[in-house]
Amino acid sequence: MTHPQEPVVPVHHPDLHELARDPLPLRGRSALVTGASRRAGIGYAVARRLAAYGADVMCHHHRAHDEDQPWGGDDLGAVLAGVREAAGPGGGRVADIGADMADPGAPREVVDAAVAAFGRLDILVCNHARSGGDAALAGVTAGMLDAHYAVDARSPLLLAQAFAARHDDGREGGRVVFMTSGQGQGPMPGEVAYAAAKGALAAITLTIAEELADRRITVNTVNPGPVQTGYLTEDAWRWLRPMFPAGRYGFPDDPARLIAWLATDEARWITGQVIDTEGGFARWRAGAPET
Repeated sequence: MTHPQEPVVPVHHPDLHELARDPLPLRGRSALVTGASRRAGIGYAVARRLAAYGADVMCHHHRAHDEDQPWGGDDLGAVLAGVREAAGPGGGRVADIGADMADPGAPREVVDAAVAAFGRLDILVCNHARSGGDAALAGVTAGMLDAHYAVDARSPLLLAQAFAARHDDGREGGRVVFMTSGQGQGPMPGEVAYAAAKGALAAITLTIAEELADRRITVNTVNPGPVQTGYLTEDAWRWLRPMFPAGRYGFPDDPARLIAWLATDEARWITGQVIDTEGGFARWRAGAPET
């Protein structure tokens, strides 16, 4: 009678302590969330989730960009108060910094500010993006392409570089989350510069994940799909409604739940992935009449 060989590496089964879920899984850790400047935005929802999980949170903002958009700027005091409210009494610290990510030096300055405020930086969520100043192929210019590349592709990579440099002291572990926009799932008419820059992040995710894996830093990219952050009009919703099987579009907290989970130890084995969180959004139904 033959017996199966014992595995070379023993199988690990988690003990009861490992199976238990800490209600504050990010307690003692710190996070930087970029583009957390509007209460209607994804960055604000992410900052609140991370704070609710126990993390110290640095909120980055660039008010000049918001004020140049149709939705305008928000009350930054109210934004920070909302994040502090999520942290609760005795929760993590909340700080903020303004910076224009089109400036090549801004990513390192923002990372350094987070480390100075909290003494460490464990989580980086690159949520910021440039809106507007775009066109279809026939009208796109070199200036449009460069402006979107600088903010939407170059600065997240420089943020990740600065973040990783802070782990060169031998301290291992960390989370990097990029944001993309589903341009690999379907066309984005009239947004050639934006789609090209965001597509670069999705394409580079696996490479950056491999480079940082030996330090146990995970790198993933999230595509939140269409999320109502103030830009979806009633006309747009009537057009989009047949494409959402749940009968609603995304809310900012929908992608925030995924991003916050990716920041926890429960997601420590997930890296190099581009993850869509779109509620079953079916682009193939684009143009279908509402029934």
